[in-house]
Amino acid sequence: MKLLKNSKFWLSLSIIYLGIALSFTAYDLMGERIRSYEIGAVFGMVKDFVIPPKYPRLDKEEYDRRIYALAHSVASSTATTTSLWPVKTVYPKNGAILPFKRIIAYYGNFYSTGMGALGQYPEDEMLARLQKEVDAWNLADPETPAIPAIHYIAITAQEHPGDDGKYRARMPSEEIDKALSMAEKIDGIVILDLQIGQSTIEEELPLLEEYLKLPQVHLAIDPEFSMKNGRKPGIYVGTYDAKEINYCIDYLSNLVKENDLPPKIFIIHRYIQEMVTNYKLIKTVPEVQVVMDMDGWGPKENKLITYNKYIYKEPVQFTGFKLFYKNDLWKPSTAMMTPKEILELTPQPVYIQYQ
Repeated sequence: MKLLKNSKFWLSLSIIYLGIALSFTAYDLMGERIRSYEIGAVFGMVKDFVIPPKYPRLDKEEYDRRIYALAHSVASSTATTTSLWPVKTVYPKNGAILPFKRIIAYYGNFYSTGMGALGQYPEDEMLARLQKEVDAWNLADPETPAIPAIHYIAITAQEHPGDDGKYRARMPSEEIDKALSMAEKIDGIVILDLQIGQSTIEEELPLLEEYLKLPQVHLAIDPEFSMKNGRKPGIYVGTYDAKEINYCIDYLSNLVKENDLPPKIFIIHRYIQEMVTNYKLIKTVPEVQVVMDMDGWGPKENKLITYNKYIYKEPVQFTGFKLFYKNDLWKPSTAMMTPKEILELTPQPVYIQYQ
């Protein structure tokens, strides 16, 4: 009898506990937590409280306004245009960087002085130079805050095949950690760039997952160094098809969902037609913001032709523009393009890379 009474006691206590603890959460259509409920069965009370979003909630009206502004068009739900821009794509998840900010990146590899600005200067000088460019863009377009980025080549194409014959070198984690440390010092983001040689994106991308799980780390791929049919990097120009690009998008999308991250920025370099095939099949998803980056160098006229032919005329989502401190000054060129000149482009690039 005593055991029975004890059993009833613990059963009653368990019911009380379950009644107090029972809760559930409601989600909006984007899968974001918007409201939680706690039900106290014993006291007959329902507690309703709002869970603030982990990242800034998307302002759709402001997003639309900025998208139309990038295309030099009027933002309106009823606006019609014959232009290719703005591209109508899905809204991003909360915490999206684009188009609310413009990314100003220094590109390169710490082992090389010839691959870009990152490897040409001591760290303090390099970061100061980057900040100077950020300031110039904030002055040119105060409406779109510029943020700095360390665009680090984490896998570099190689002249020689290496031990596994893949014509690429993977950077050690200490070097990638250095890129993260630099970005932290300037409240910036990190973009990890892949030049895969004769390897495949399916083999290389998962190796960087631990970094891509971080909210401040994003991805870039370089078709120029994605070699097919046994061709060697540096001799031929490589290519990516929409199928490979979509693999990256799906991979990043899953990381964002599984780790409750803000959208990833995904940059694809391009300066000739063959570097990206079947662009119309490239997907857009709420978890990934795709940037097609004009990667050509030379005089202003050449760069504008490249931007018009391969970026403007083959729209995906957002655009980028690359500037070369050295190559853009080779004769007959006499000057690099200025922020003011680049802002006259349609659409305006939201990613600017300095090499």
